[in-house]
Amino acid sequence: MVSERVYDILQKAGLFFVGGLAGSMAATHHHHNNLKDLKNDLNVLHPPAVEFGPSDGKVEISKDSYVKEVLKYSNPGPVADALVRKAYVAAYDRRLRHPAWTAEHLTAASLRPPKSEGPADRTKSAFIEDETLPIPFRARLADYFKSGYDRGHMVPAADAKFSQDAMNETFLLSNIAPQVGEGFNRHYWAYLEDWCRRLTGSFSDVYVFTVPLYLPRQSSDGKWRVTHEVIGTPPNVSVPTHFAKVVLASKPVSPTTPETVELSAGAFVVPNAIIPDTAPMENFQMPIEAVEHAAGILLFSKAVKAAAKNICTTTKCELIIRKFEDQKRPNPRRVNSSPN
Repeated sequence: MVSERVYDILQKAGLFFVGGLAGSMAATHHHHNNLKDLKNDLNVLHPPAVEFGPSDGKVEISKDSYVKEVLKYSNPGPVADALVRKAYVAAYDRRLRHPAWTAEHLTAASLRPPKSEGPADRTKSAFIEDETLPIPFRARLADYFKSGYDRGHMVPAADAKFSQDAMNETFLLSNIAPQVGEGFNRHYWAYLEDWCRRLTGSFSDVYVFTVPLYLPRQSSDGKWRVTHEVIGTPPNVSVPTHFAKVVLASKPVSPTTPETVELSAGAFVVPNAIIPDTAPMENFQMPIEAVEHAAGILLFSKAVKAAAKNICTTTKCELIIRKFEDQKRPNPRRVNSSPN
């Protein structure tokens, strides 16, 4: 059974699973109270008697029967493993060996460590292979060894300080993708993660989606190609060319009407490369539809996207630059790309 937290993330954010009946089933559930009605509705969508296979139209067989006949020995997939963790939900891409996407629901309360136990300790967490995944499709620790890439969190450990178990789950390799270290994972990407957390100071609910991307580049011959590295011996884990952070934030329109919320949204696509600290966030802002098209997923419904304001107009799209040498300074530098 999907936990209330998972249901909350998927329902409120309007996330749709791609490549299955999950979206149809969820929509149908609101209109039917019993299994009989649901079956009748599905029969309308998928008539039980249709012409399939080499029958020349002479024999009618059910769709289910035909599928069972053709896939008698196996169903090859593809399978997107649904990963339900304490601090996030994700879909794992077995072909690329990293998440297809991750989803989080951040609030000021969820980021606040419990007073009784104190915050989770990152030094007590360790990167580990995800043993819930089939062995042939797992990312391995050895894949990253001397690869030249960091083990980049899709869901940051800092988003899961409410328990040690939750933080430990962010170190599963099923939450990791290869990232350039200096100048990206340890810097600009970390600043972007921090910005997402700081949104909870202005919004009551913040939904964060992280999406690895493989984007084409135009070659000298004018043709577009997707070229990416694969790490491991033998090659096993693909290295994304880009990463997207997509946020949907909400807050009550007024204290007297908490049930009526104002939505703000934004998508930021950054290259998996060294990015100068001074690069404004808005340089990387893209339409949400562009991320959906590139990744082959639907993040939000059309109604949600139409209702949401540009988040860079409702809050500051401003990164706080925190380097190791900045830790002793009282006022870390800011990169402001918004007039607000």
